[in-house]
Amino acid sequence: MSNLPKVAWIGLGIMGSPMAENLVKAGYPVTGYTLEADKLERLARNGGSAAGSIAEAVADADVIITMVPASPQVEAIAYGPEGILAHARRGALLIDMSSITPQTSIDLAHAAADRGIRVLDAPVSGGEAGAIEAVLSIMVGGDQADFDAARPLLEALGKTVVRCGPHGSGQTVKAANQLIVAVNIQACAEAVVFLEKSGVDLAAALDVLNGGLAGSTVLARKKDNFLSRDFRPGFRIDLHHKDMGIVTDAARAVGAALPVGGVVAQLVASLRAQGDGGLDHSALLRGVERLSGHTTGN
Repeated sequence: MSNLPKVAWIGLGIMGSPMAENLVKAGYPVTGYTLEADKLERLARNGGSAAGSIAEAVADADVIITMVPASPQVEAIAYGPEGILAHARRGALLIDMSSITPQTSIDLAHAAADRGIRVLDAPVSGGEAGAIEAVLSIMVGGDQADFDAARPLLEALGKTVVRCGPHGSGQTVKAANQLIVAVNIQACAEAVVFLEKSGVDLAAALDVLNGGLAGSTVLARKKDNFLSRDFRPGFRIDLHHKDMGIVTDAARAVGAALPVGGVVAQLVASLRAQGDGGLDHSALLRGVERLSGHTTGN
């Protein structure tokens, strides 16, 4: 029997499944719940347990982790008679690792405190590859004592684990992260089209660029996507569109100008409107190609 905390994991998508499996590998007893039966079967095959409902998953859990797409989904699984707050035991720690609005995280923390449940917001960066390799960057908001208690578990999921301030701070930092990533991908996409239309060896050019000041984690992770036009989703345009809405709304609320970010948010929205919302966010390249009258045959 493990002496580690019992974990309930709600949401087993592209990111949630490998993350939950990494906790199992680290020795944590993990019970999962999601709406997709095949994801529950996958967790069970990899040493976890499957629950038939949120109530069943969280009833005996010391730690409850949620990883769902957006604020409405967090609210749907947290509140109401079938939700987490109605069935989690007093003293449990709820760690929401979804990317949602800072205010949603603050409201959840207040509602949970009324029921004796502690909360951290702990969104992540690193994409599917980072989730699989357990090298995510995890930005956390909440009380220091709760962060200290959660840290060993979070370190089984990521390489950089940092408390950024009180409730909602993790989500604020994640919004900034998504701004930087989107602008970076857009810049890389523009460079790719410029290089190809100039007749340069693209693979060689991206290699040398990534070795200099223009290099970045985004370019290293997405280089092959650009070269092969492989836009199978690691992080979907639909989700980045949601995140750009979060950062632009939050920036407006505090009076921060996002001149470049606002343009990139519209480029993400236009790509989604053209039917590419289900593709990886590296598909911003497709938008630049359309604007440039550039086709690759893919």
